Amino acid sequence: MVALEPDLEVCGQAEDAATALAAVPQARPDLIVVDLSLPRGSGLELLKSMRTQFPSVRLLVLSMHDESSVAERAFRAGAHGYAVKRESGPHIIDGIRTVLDGKFYASPSLTAQLAGRIFGGGAHSGKTPEELLSDREMEVFRFRGQGRSPKEIADRLGVSVKTVASYDARIKEKLGFEDAGELMREAVLWHDRQRGL
Repeated sequence: MVALEPDLEVCGQAEDAATALAAVPQARPDLIVVDLSLPRGSGLELLKSMRTQFPSVRLLVLSMHDESSVAERAFRAGAHGYAVKRESGPHIIDGIRTVLDGKFYASPSLTAQLAGRIFGGGAHSGKTPEELLSDREMEVFRFRGQGRSPKEIADRLGVSVKTVASYDARIKEKLGFEDAGELMREAVLWHDRQRGL
């Protein structure tokens, strides 16, 4: 899609965070498109590393996750734009051009959600998982909500199963859950709410 645009050029690709970070100095991109769901490692951690190591490079997230809470975390981690994969090609190209122009971009499906989160406040402010958990804890919580096992989560994040158990313990403590069963139940309910079910 990008290659069809006369003024845009793909100068490199990478499958994981380490390869991407290593490729930037040679490829010298103006903009990097980052997927949050990486085979190894965390997309949010990659954003933070890119922002720190290459502050002049613009960052656009292209993700299957269309929850405003995930987009908000991506912006906090350093993204300049957030595009949702299921939206049409013109929206994604528009996102690339907007970010290259030095502006911020959010997919049309997310703008109302983000505005509601930022300006809406509400009675639950300060008490939601998004506000209480760290980025990595939130990733584990989201994966739990998708029904993933500790081993699957460990493989996705590039950490040990023991580390996932440690995140589970912190999540339980921060959210006041009694046991692993309650954590799973609440994570699934949260995930369903995010999808509008």
